[in-house]
Amino acid sequence: MVTPFGIGRESFWQGIVSGRSTARRLEQFDVSGFPTPFACPVDDLTFDVGAFVSNRKSIKTMSRASQFAMAASALALRDAGVVGSPPCPERWGVSHGAGGVGLHDLDHLEAMYGIAQNLRRTSAEGGSSNFLELALQRMNPLTPLKMLPNITAAHIAIEHGLRGENETICTACTSGTQAIGAALRSIRSGLADLVLAGGSDAMINPMGLVGFGMLGVLSTRSDDPARASRPFDRDRDGFVMGEGSSMLVLESATHARARGAAVLALVEGYGACSDAYRVTDERADGSGCVDAIERALRDARVAPAEVDYVNAHGTGTRMNDRTEVQAIRRVFGSHAARLPVSSTKSQVGHLVAAAGAMEAAACVLALKNQAIPPTINYETPDPECDIDVVPNAARGADLNVVLSNSFGFGGQNACLVFRAVD
Repeated sequence: MVTPFGIGRESFWQGIVSGRSTARRLEQFDVSGFPTPFACPVDDLTFDVGAFVSNRKSIKTMSRASQFAMAASALALRDAGVVGSPPCPERWGVSHGAGGVGLHDLDHLEAMYGIAQNLRRTSAEGGSSNFLELALQRMNPLTPLKMLPNITAAHIAIEHGLRGENETICTACTSGTQAIGAALRSIRSGLADLVLAGGSDAMINPMGLVGFGMLGVLSTRSDDPARASRPFDRDRDGFVMGEGSSMLVLESATHARARGAAVLALVEGYGACSDAYRVTDERADGSGCVDAIERALRDARVAPAEVDYVNAHGTGTRMNDRTEVQAIRRVFGSHAARLPVSSTKSQVGHLVAAAGAMEAAACVLALKNQAIPPTINYETPDPECDIDVVPNAARGADLNVVLSNSFGFGGQNACLVFRAVD
């Protein structure tokens, strides 16, 4: 994992169970006048992708999000005890949830803007306009490669010699969850023995903050960034941007046993669907969320009453939290009153394409450590969100089955079910 808490899964787990926020005012670029001048960034002083790649020249074609994923992938394989070349590379694959570009990747967009301005000016003056000539002068030939959604998965495969199915999923906030779901299906179908799955994103830049801000989904609590993200709280006013990557090694039980792997958890079920409603709004009755949760539970052959914890999508927007709670009530019935539900976005922000993968990791670590991370900054209960949100402090628990929810722009809904190892 590469997270706003640091590098590696232990820094992430210790961070979320401590109940700390990683939100702070940004210094990477001028945020003067921004309604939301803060976010949850990865610390550039502690992150060096060069420590995780064999060919440093390849870094030139990696976006910031790709660099996060390369580090997370190397850490995941190392953590899983996978060393050296794959014994059967055609049966080891990659499934990656891809998102946007980072601050350091905007040179391509800036160059395109400069070309467009020049073409407009010369055309207005009656001169000739030659896009090719201007492009050759202004564009770095390597930069366009950074923008390809599939390039991250390609880099991962090249670095580790993974020659099996290589998938890239771009479904906004559900990308990481759906990438893990796709990996699960690939292994179940017999097409792969092992898949490196997860997501990465790096949307903390002027374009990201302005764009999401214009949609009205970002918190503007600028006087106290650490207390800005407050899912399910009555006074919530939006989410905080985060960045990073989480990658998980999924493999068949047979393959894991054969190589003596230390199994952290079982991926039992996956469900996904579309609202087919609006680009930014969920259906008010939460029916899409309900459908995705029920599909995941059916796939896992798990009854609602068997679920011990839900890691919520929990963005902290007015609409999302209310809708998700409605869905949880509909699916779990009377069990919802006893069901712990928390949002780790309250601490690391919303990582967009990487969010679901990071929350999947939180579920795995919760099972491993038998503890539930809290929803921090919870101060004033909302009657529309009257569930157990595990407020402000981590909680020890007897966990066997946990659910991870992801609901994204475009009406994307995806859920995963995990089970503890006996």
